Amino acid sequence: MSSATPTPSRNPRKKLLGFVTSRSGDKSVKVTIPFKRPHPQYHKVINRKTVVHVHDEKNEAKIGDRVEIMETRPLSRLKRWRILSIVERAVRATGEAISEADVAAQVPTKTVKPSVEQPASQPASNP
Repeated sequence: MSSATPTPSRNPRKKLLGFVTSRSGDKSVKVTIPFKRPHPQYHKVINRKTVVHVHDEKNEAKIGDRVEIMETRPLSRLKRWRILSIVERAVRATGEAISEADVAAQVPTKTVKPSVEQPASQPASNP
């Protein structure tokens, strides 16, 4: 049974780019979409953001990733968007614990003077 009428195509859905800011649960992330608007009276450009709850079916988005999201049917009380693709992965540094002594050695202060080392060829004289 083939019908002569073609199947209707889907509506065009909104697509946005944003950054993953939180992994709130299994298959769920929060995506922040930054944008700029001029102030209505003073005309200064103001940074604004929209935070949306997004469905991540494969659980592969991490915090800091830039993702493309698409509007979809309601999936839960708050989720109305889903991840289409991960556009750019976040740069992740290896986590190392550092001590206060390491920080103090790297950060120069006004009270600590650098130590002056004597050359190895001349021994220090004792009076």
